[in-house]
Amino acid sequence: MKDGISKTLVSTSPEWTQGLATRLAPYLTPGDTLLLCGEIGAGKSHFARSLIQARLAAVGKTEDIPSPTYTLVQTYSDGDVDIWHADLYRLTDTNEVFELGLQDAFQNSICLVEWPERLGNLKPDNALTIHFEFGAAEHTRILTFHASRNWERKLQPAFQDEARI
Repeated sequence: MKDGISKTLVSTSPEWTQGLATRLAPYLTPGDTLLLCGEIGAGKSHFARSLIQARLAAVGKTEDIPSPTYTLVQTYSDGDVDIWHADLYRLTDTNEVFELGLQDAFQNSICLVEWPERLGNLKPDNALTIHFEFGAAEHTRILTFHASRNWERKLQPAFQDEARI
């Protein structure tokens, strides 16, 4: 990515991925969008659930975080900001993005979007893209982060001690 950042990490377990999501969660602010790319079963939903649970736990809330595969969008609030978890796998037309209200959410909420390629040209320019790939060993995932430089200060604390994740 020109003038951006790119980093690849290897997750050795679902717990490792959860730890990374938990460490990133407190640094997200309204208007932050994470585009979660990868095959079915690669860890996108697990990462999103872990991040949402961390945000809610920080304010003493616990909530079941179901996959939004059939509802397309689930929303949560940590008291300060709404968190949108969207699964666009079943989207057939980019016009449906407007019907879901995602354009407004991209401005005012924290958005976690699975299957972001369904957004077409409606992807936010300032989004953090995370590609999830299956690794060679069972439970291993390769996570590649791409973002503009403005994400560096948010990602640095999550990456600072990868061994502890």
